[in-house]
Amino acid sequence: MPHPSRTRKPAYDTEAAVAHLIAADPKLAKLIARAGPFTLRLAHQQSPFEALTESIIYQQLHGKAAATIHRRLLESFGEGHPLPEQILDAPNEQLRAAGLSANKSLALRDLAAKTLDGTVPTLARIRRMSDEAIIEHLTQVRGVGRWTVEMFLMFRLGRPDILPVSDFGVRKGFALTFQGLKPETKLTPALLAKPADMERRARKWAPWRSVASWYMWRACDLAKPSAEAK
Repeated sequence: MPHPSRTRKPAYDTEAAVAHLIAADPKLAKLIARAGPFTLRLAHQQSPFEALTESIIYQQLHGKAAATIHRRLLESFGEGHPLPEQILDAPNEQLRAAGLSANKSLALRDLAAKTLDGTVPTLARIRRMSDEAIIEHLTQVRGVGRWTVEMFLMFRLGRPDILPVSDFGVRKGFALTFQGLKPETKLTPALLAKPADMERRARKWAPWRSVASWYMWRACDLAKPSAEAK
């Protein structure tokens, strides 16, 4: 969780977004009433290289372990975040000593190379690009899939109309809200919402699908026993 002083509100009109969703979808409106206000905060603005470095490190790791590796990597370069050139020039031993696996070291070097050759755009350029153009560019990096870029779009850039249909929490929240999944039911992959079903219903959510997706995560929170006991 980013420190509060290093976060900011999205630039889009969140009240208008919630009002649109309430009017467009009665079932979603009921979830919004239960979950309360939209409180998403964007992490402090990083360059795409810095944000994706962090994303690659955090993949498939618990938060504390990943944070330790990320901190060690930054400390090994001294003050500030390393430049792409520094990642490319760093010996394998330095990356391994920080705790990076061989695959993640290769991914970071590929990210650095593609930042230098322009495949990964600068922050100034990326702000002018469409969501799909950003996904097309950034998924060319080894170890960076569509989901990783969607999280970058939602939580770094504050794009308002992202629907991450492969996200476990969004799929589960959709099944809980719209498909009759009971909180007490033992969850299996077959019970998660299918992307085509999500995309079909989400047409009425546009252009605020990021906000609706955030409420799908809240549906999962509300389904936890501790949430029901409050």
